[in-house]
Amino acid sequence: MMINSTQVSYFTLAAYFDTGLLKYFYFTVIISLYIFIISANVLLIVVICVNRSLHEPMYLFLCSLFVNELYGSTGLFPLLLVQILSDVHTVSASFCFLQIFCVHSYGAVEYLNLSIMSYDRYLAICYPLQYNTRMTFNKIAVLIAVTWLYPCLAMVILLSLTSPLQLCGNIIYKVYCDTHSVVKLGCPNTSSINMYGLIATFSTIFGSLLLILYTYMKILVVCFSGSKQTRQKAVSTCTPHLASLLNFSFGASFEILQSRFNMSSVPNTLRIFLSLYFLTCQPLFNPVMYGLKLSKIRVICKSLISNVDN
Repeated sequence: MMINSTQVSYFTLAAYFDTGLLKYFYFTVIISLYIFIISANVLLIVVICVNRSLHEPMYLFLCSLFVNELYGSTGLFPLLLVQILSDVHTVSASFCFLQIFCVHSYGAVEYLNLSIMSYDRYLAICYPLQYNTRMTFNKIAVLIAVTWLYPCLAMVILLSLTSPLQLCGNIIYKVYCDTHSVVKLGCPNTSSINMYGLIATFSTIFGSLLLILYTYMKILVVCFSGSKQTRQKAVSTCTPHLASLLNFSFGASFEILQSRFNMSSVPNTLRIFLSLYFLTCQPLFNPVMYGLKLSKIRVICKSLISNVDN
């Protein structure tokens, strides 16, 4: 029977399975990770905001990145923690669409933020004398605004197309809600929504990757022809960025493959782990990577911790 979307009051998240008493162990592990994510990212945001010496373009873009880690993880962890302890794995339709908005906009903001960070490093390394005139405060504000507004606008359009769909079911075979899982439940022809989703996804990802590839090619040219000091500067600032990009791209690639293709041959536990990796890899990885690699942040964090101990 065809069910109108207005009659679907909840979705069932069917990827969960009975773990018995182990659910309390999983709950403890997940909430510990969430507490670490909140603590680490909030600490770095406060460090950057409070210290005027860090009010530079690179650190402002990093601050935007850390805010996005908090945003994305908050779109996942509260529901995940509730579902782990629950015996009935359902979520209201309104909350499901809210989570879809958070999860997908988080991924887009992440890629766009990494692309403007690579552009910033490109200007700093390739045009050091003109850097301050090319990377002005107004330009920083515009880049950060576009990084956040474009994904939100794209998701508003996507959800406005998805939410009125007539649905023939309400079972989502994942541990959280995502657009393609809901669209697959649609009874009418959903090819136009799928096409919009593909265009929005790949334009964001490949647009960001093309900019990053271009900037890294230019940086490599300068490094090979420049001094040892230039190469050291490039390595120290680009290594954490490149590691973050590769880490997130791995998680995002599997998530796209899992959403678009039949992955039934992959064990269910592994699918769940890799699906969660997409939303947890960056919030855990970035504060550690940037906190350890960037000397200014590392020194200020050490001084803050020592002051607290005293």
